[in-house]
Amino acid sequence: MKNNGLYITDVENGSIAEEIGIQPGDRLVAINKEPIRDVLDYRFLCANEEVLAKIVTASGEEWEIEIEKDYEDDLGLDFGEHSFGPIRRCHNRCLFCFVDQMAPSMRESLYIKDDDYRLSFWQGNFVSLTNVKDEELKRIIDQKLGPLYISVHTTNSELRCRMLNNRHAGKILEQLKMLAEAGIEMQTQVVLCPGINDGEELKRTIRDLALLWPQVHSLAVVPVGVTKYREGLYSLRTFTETEAQGVIDLIEDYQNKFMSLWDYPFVYASDEFYVMAGKPIPPTENYGDFPQTENGIGLARLFLDEWAEVEEELPNEIDDHRRITLVTGTSGETFLRLVTDRLNLIKGLTVELRVVQNNFFGNTVTVTGLLTAGDIIGALKGKEIGDLLVLPTVMLRNGEEVFLDDLRVSDVSEQLGVSVTVAEGPRDLVEIVLGLDEK
Repeated sequence: MKNNGLYITDVENGSIAEEIGIQPGDRLVAINKEPIRDVLDYRFLCANEEVLAKIVTASGEEWEIEIEKDYEDDLGLDFGEHSFGPIRRCHNRCLFCFVDQMAPSMRESLYIKDDDYRLSFWQGNFVSLTNVKDEELKRIIDQKLGPLYISVHTTNSELRCRMLNNRHAGKILEQLKMLAEAGIEMQTQVVLCPGINDGEELKRTIRDLALLWPQVHSLAVVPVGVTKYREGLYSLRTFTETEAQGVIDLIEDYQNKFMSLWDYPFVYASDEFYVMAGKPIPPTENYGDFPQTENGIGLARLFLDEWAEVEEELPNEIDDHRRITLVTGTSGETFLRLVTDRLNLIKGLTVELRVVQNNFFGNTVTVTGLLTAGDIIGALKGKEIGDLLVLPTVMLRNGEEVFLDDLRVSDVSEQLGVSVTVAEGPRDLVEIVLGLDEK
């Protein structure tokens, strides 16, 4: 297949590319005779002091341009949405796949299953490696594409093939060993399903991956998510409180062993397991360097640590009385109740915590980040909210004020007839509640 290179959408002002006449609309086809497949090739091949760039202009002319530059200098090209070309889709049919459990008639992007090792390196997406060929493993090694974020689920080859419904899934340990021997850093995860890959199978997975430490830097264990949209899918359930306690005990036992060996815990139970089990969140030192916060590992501890700092700075009273409503999902109640109880000791301030059930996905889904605007509106319509409604940013699409059901923060405000704002972390929340963000 002919390589068409990367379409250039923008050229940085004052850059090398601008000086030599490259323009938006041109294509970067090759560097140093090597074809450019995506932005990773561009970054890797640009890391030379002598660069031979092949350009096809918008008018169809072919240029070969010799460039001498400092090692760290970039050419100044941007490829926008074309940076990776077609995204590699998932070929698995995992029995626990959350996308398969999405509600109907949502935005199209929510049904897309990517499984692209390039996005794992670039954005931290978890991938299964089931669609990665040997030449692509070689590319990962040659271009040092780490850290990678890898969904392992189990190191039992036969079981992994069944869980992912993919006959190529059983090679995972072989692939991880190859990457580890090449020095590629990996963060791994297990989506734990009761009666399938827990118990002895989880022990086996932990032991196998620990043999690849420190290249396998961490292992996150997260509970399977089960929504009400599972008609025709594999029969799954969530963990009971007792089972969640057992998972935590198993993981903490391994943590203690690894701490004595490496002074690093390596394996972590997600915050959700601690909520399920009704157990306190472990201390800061149990989270190492917090390698997987975006996977729900240690976020509660970071929240509590920041709250402890902020709490020391709270005033005894405020000048003008303020009545605030704060929203959380079921799993966040324990931590937010601690905050609101303390804030209500401030004279002149009333903060009410509203725990909203997830009716959109079903009440087995408890994490705050999966609440929708519809859930919030349905729970609070006709209720006394006060001067301001505060929502956590985890409910919103990254960088936007849009919920999973495509409603916006402004829609919540309009439907409930109240001012609405969002808070990120305890310090931001306290500034909003006390009105400091308005001064």
